[in-house]
Amino acid sequence: MSDILDRLGEVLEQRRHADPDSSYVASLHAKGLNKILEKVGEEATETILAAKDSAADLDENHQAVVAETADLWFHSLVMLSHLGIDHRPVLEELARRFGISGLDEKAARTSE
Repeated sequence: MSDILDRLGEVLEQRRHADPDSSYVASLHAKGLNKILEKVGEEATETILAAKDSAADLDENHQAVVAETADLWFHSLVMLSHLGIDHRPVLEELARRFGISGLDEKAARTSE
C-alpha cells in the first residue's frame, strides 16, 4: 500500500510547481502554508464529525469516515510537500514505533 503513497508523492511534487489555474494542489501551494494548514484543520474536523456519526450508525456512515480520512491524509501530504518534507520519513517514524508500547513511546517524547 505504500506504493500509492509513493505515486501520490510524485504527483504532488509535480503539481507543486504547476499552474495554479490548472491544478488544485498548485492552487493550494500558491495560496501558501496558512491555507494548506486551514485545509488540514478543516479535514480533521470533518473526519471527527464523520467518526462521531459513524459511531451512532456504523452501516451508513462508515464510508464517510473513510472518505474524510482520505481527505485528511491527502491534505497532510500536501502540507508535507509544501514544507519540502517527503512522506517516507513519516512512514519510517511509524515503523520505528511499531512494537513499542504507545505509553512508553509517548513518555520518551515528553522526557526529551
